[in-house]
Amino acid sequence: MAQARVKARARRKESVFGERFAVFAECLLTGVWIAVACLGVVTYPAAFAAGARHLRRRTAHEGGGWREFAQDFRAAVRRGWAVGFAGWAAAAAVWVDVLASRAGIPGGPFVGAVGIFVLIGLAVALLRAAAVWTPGSAWRALLAESVRRTVLDPAGSFLIVCGLAVVTLSALFIAPLAVPVLGAVAAAAVAAEERYRHR
Repeated sequence: MAQARVKARARRKESVFGERFAVFAECLLTGVWIAVACLGVVTYPAAFAAGARHLRRRTAHEGGGWREFAQDFRAAVRRGWAVGFAGWAAAAAVWVDVLASRAGIPGGPFVGAVGIFVLIGLAVALLRAAAVWTPGSAWRALLAESVRRTVLDPAGSFLIVCGLAVVTLSALFIAPLAVPVLGAVAAAAVAAEERYRHR
């Protein structure tokens, strides 16, 4: 009887480990899908939205694969490309600020630091919006709500910043490693949103 209980406990531990490893592997695969979908340059919001939706399906034990990801991506990119374009414009503005700070303009370092801080905040808000995207959602409304959650939930926002840091460090050490790690950023955004929802 005692041996049967020990074996049942061991099987439960194995199934929990197997489930967690499967989610981790799914994150890496999703990162590759996101990277492929980001090749359109302004398609990164739609890519992360489709990736986050795929991970939400996976953790809810619903079906879904590449086809569902592609359908979600097509639905998200219809209006999401404008968000992607605006994101690149914001990044260019921050780059100009950084160049100004290096040129020795008075107050340049402060303006450059504020610009980088704002850009990180916008990236977090965008990822939080992508994490809750569903087909038919308006990006403008999603972004307005996600900016509020970014400010009201600093711990969740910090989790996403850590995910972005992991991608950056991965790209610095071994560039190809940054591709699958994009899935971890999407997973961090989904986890932050779930945590906020349950609070």
